[in-house]
Amino acid sequence: MRRTRRWPAMVAGLLAPVVLAAGMLVFFTALNHLESGRQAEGRDRLEQSLRQASAACYAAEGIYPPDLAYLEEHYGVQVDDKRYTVDYRVFASNLMPDITVLENEK
Repeated sequence: MRRTRRWPAMVAGLLAPVVLAAGMLVFFTALNHLESGRQAEGRDRLEQSLRQASAACYAAEGIYPPDLAYLEEHYGVQVDDKRYTVDYRVFASNLMPDITVLENEK
């Protein structure tokens, strides 16, 4: 009577789906991090644009913009209100406003 070894075949049969699932998990995790980085980059670019436009206004007019609408109207800054919320706080006309950009939840 001959004994056959089933363990190597069983291990090989189970190993392939486990490796495939682990590979898919790594792929989707990396994709999620890529998307998060892209969203953060867009938020940072908008905040930087708002700061640059505020500084340009101060250089041209001698005062910082009184509100976000002024920046949009006179300096061409465009804010996607569906995607971002901008907190624009002015303390004095000669001090840089406090600008915070938050991404809205989807």
